[in-house]
Amino acid sequence: MDRARRLTRWLFSAAAAAATALAPAVAQDSRDAQAQRVDVELVLAVDVSLSMSPQELAIQRDGYAAAITDEDVLGAILDGAHGRIAVTYFEWAGDFVHNVVVPWMAIGSRADAQAFAEALTANPPGSARRTSISGALDFASGQFDDNGFEGFKRIVDISGDGPNNQGRPVLEARADILAKGIIVNGLPLMTTGGYSSVFDVKDLDLYYENCVIGGPGAFLVPVNDWSQFPEAVRRKLVLELASAPRGRYMAAAVVPAQAEPDADYDCLIGEKRWMNRSWMWDEP
Repeated sequence: MDRARRLTRWLFSAAAAAATALAPAVAQDSRDAQAQRVDVELVLAVDVSLSMSPQELAIQRDGYAAAITDEDVLGAILDGAHGRIAVTYFEWAGDFVHNVVVPWMAIGSRADAQAFAEALTANPPGSARRTSISGALDFASGQFDDNGFEGFKRIVDISGDGPNNQGRPVLEARADILAKGIIVNGLPLMTTGGYSSVFDVKDLDLYYENCVIGGPGAFLVPVNDWSQFPEAVRRKLVLELASAPRGRYMAAAVVPAQAEPDADYDCLIGEKRWMNRSWMWDEP
C-alpha cells in the first residue's frame, strides 16, 4: 500500500483511537482511582549516545523546550477533555543508562509548559556509550507505573540516531510495551552532523518503522537535517496530543506504522554490526 493511502488510514485510525479513549469509564484501566486525570501520559525518551555531538545534544534539549511551549502544542493540550497532559523526559544510551531530566509533570497552562522547559534546560546534557533502544523502551514502560496520573492514552516518544546494539532484542521490548497498551512513536535522526560510525544504518526510518514503533495510530517523523528538528518535534507533539486528527500537520514526512511490519527486515542489524566491529574503541 502506498504511503498516501496509509496516511489516510492512519488519520481514521487516530480518530477511532481518540473516540475510544473518550468513551465512558468502562474503558479505563484499574489503576489508582485517586490518580490525577489527564488526556495523555507522555514519556519523551531521547538518545544521548556518543554518536551525538555536544551541539546535537543541545539542539535536542532546546527543540523539546521550544516545542512544549509552542502555541499549537499548547492548543492541542488545552483542547483535550481534561485540558492537561502529564509528561516526563529522560535521556538514554546503553542498556543501563537512563537519566530522568524532568520527572512527571502535569501541563495544563502556559506557565506549566514554561516550567517544564526551564527544568529541561537548567543543566547541560551528557552522553554515554552504546545504543539500547530495548533498554529505553523497558525503562519507559516502567515510568507509567504508579506515576500519579491516569490518561486516556499512554505514549512513548522515542528518538535516536542508530539501531539497537545492546540489551535484549528490540522486538521483544516492543512486544512487551505494546502488550501494556502503550503506544510507541519514533523520531529517527538520520542526520550527518555528528560522529558517524560503522554502526550507522542508512535507512534508519525503515528500522524504526519495522522494529520500534507500534500501537493504535503510531507514527514516526524522520529528521534528515538538524535544521528540521524543532519543526519535527512540534509536529509530532501536536499529532500525539490533539484530541482529534490535525490534518494540516500531516505531511509526507509523517510515516504511519504499517499494519504488518516487513517480516524480512533484519531488526538485529545493530547487534550484528556491533559484533562485527573493526574498531574496538568506537562505541556509539
